[in-house]
Amino acid sequence: VLQSSNSLKASYEDWLLTYGLSVSPFHMRWQTALFNRQFYSWGRWKPKFLYLWFSVGMVFGIVAMFGSVILLGKTLMQTLTQMLTEAPRAQNDRMLQVVVSVLSKGLYVRVVIESSFLMGYVPGVNLPVSQLTYFFSAILLSGVIHEVGHGVAAIREQVRFNGFGIFIFIVYPGAFVDLFTTHLQLISPVQQLRIFCAGVWHNFVLGVASFMVLFLLPAVLFPFYYTGVGALVTEVAEDSPANGPRGLFVGDLVTNLQDCPVYNVEDWNSCLGDISEKSQVGYCVSAATLQQLRFPARVYRRLDGTVECCSNNSLTDICFSYSSKLDSHLYACLPARKVIEASKVCRTNMDCQKDFVPSFCVTPSLENQTRLIRVKHPPHIDMLYVGHPMHLQYTVSLSSFVPRQNFLSIDLPVVIETFCKYLISLSGALAVINAVPCFALDGQWILNSFLEATLSSLIVEKQNRELVGFLILLAGSALLAANVALGLWMVTAR
Repeated sequence: VLQSSNSLKASYEDWLLTYGLSVSPFHMRWQTALFNRQFYSWGRWKPKFLYLWFSVGMVFGIVAMFGSVILLGKTLMQTLTQMLTEAPRAQNDRMLQVVVSVLSKGLYVRVVIESSFLMGYVPGVNLPVSQLTYFFSAILLSGVIHEVGHGVAAIREQVRFNGFGIFIFIVYPGAFVDLFTTHLQLISPVQQLRIFCAGVWHNFVLGVASFMVLFLLPAVLFPFYYTGVGALVTEVAEDSPANGPRGLFVGDLVTNLQDCPVYNVEDWNSCLGDISEKSQVGYCVSAATLQQLRFPARVYRRLDGTVECCSNNSLTDICFSYSSKLDSHLYACLPARKVIEASKVCRTNMDCQKDFVPSFCVTPSLENQTRLIRVKHPPHIDMLYVGHPMHLQYTVSLSSFVPRQNFLSIDLPVVIETFCKYLISLSGALAVINAVPCFALDGQWILNSFLEATLSSLIVEKQNRELVGFLILLAGSALLAANVALGLWMVTAR
């Protein structure tokens, strides 16, 4: 039995070796030489252009190395200040925020993080299941483009290219290239810099290209989709407060939130943000109408100190507060739709004085952070939403693109937009973090080659140059580790 087991194990290992597969706990890798000819074709195409291309990439990589240290330093100081003051700031205010993932490939470790223009994603924490396909596809493409940069640059500098591969670490995909190490050690430090900087350079270019696609998308899709007329509803979650007979439906075009016009998705998010931050708006109601609509109800205070005056558990009536010349705290239980429809929004009674008709500015008396929001989506009747504005934002998906023909998909522009945003975020993050002078990242090899190219005449002894490099790498690694630890703590503590 033992001999049979050993034979089966040997056959299995031979099969893996034949197909370039490597399997270990939490890690699976596939390497092949099938693409070598293509890589050599790219590396020998227009040598002068490639020389200029990777020389620019070299400059970018060196600048990114220094910039990433400044970025990490500022981020660490901001996070520590935030923790000490115990005054959390908005998610987008931090320059470098969330550790997203750790991707292992041989000796390399990829850590994807968020910078000022990036969004942070942690599966299971702040990344919805519906976005996983975009997330993993963007990681894989960013990794492939990164490694293509290294491979093509290596061939351009006459370094032997052994193969290309893809790996999966736990659930995270990535890519790698296999270069002949002896050749890398024989070429000059400047040539090494072109190779080591090529990865972050290609990630930066991919991020810029994705941004250009995102920016030009309205013009590209103009023959098929038009924009600037509202936000098109593409999905309403089953548990959304906007789901129901008087709610929103797929294909509805939202044009207004309260008195805030909505021309695209950005306006929708901006309007909801303003509504959330500002106090609840009121509605102008004449004294006669107020007297006609109101009915007696018991007034009592909720636990948060706000006042409720509708005690019949009605789904159509809301408690409104208003003031008169004699009393500044009056309450009335009124039918919400009759009060709001054809009413002007207001903040005070002065906003409602018109044609000498006595009028009051009645404001919904709701729990803290709760808002009454009027959503216009013609030709349907307005939706009256009562709840936290962010719940509406998170459970309703929209698009700025409206199909010109019924047979056109309303999801296609959303798919392109979302994928481009993930590419900008994750590819840009790979460019930033891999430039950090840290052990096992591209920044380690960029720093070592940079020191060899610049300090060889100042520090003659190679051992001393290596010591300088080691100390810088130690500091960079500590800086990155501190940001990683605090980033994980911040995202899990929320």
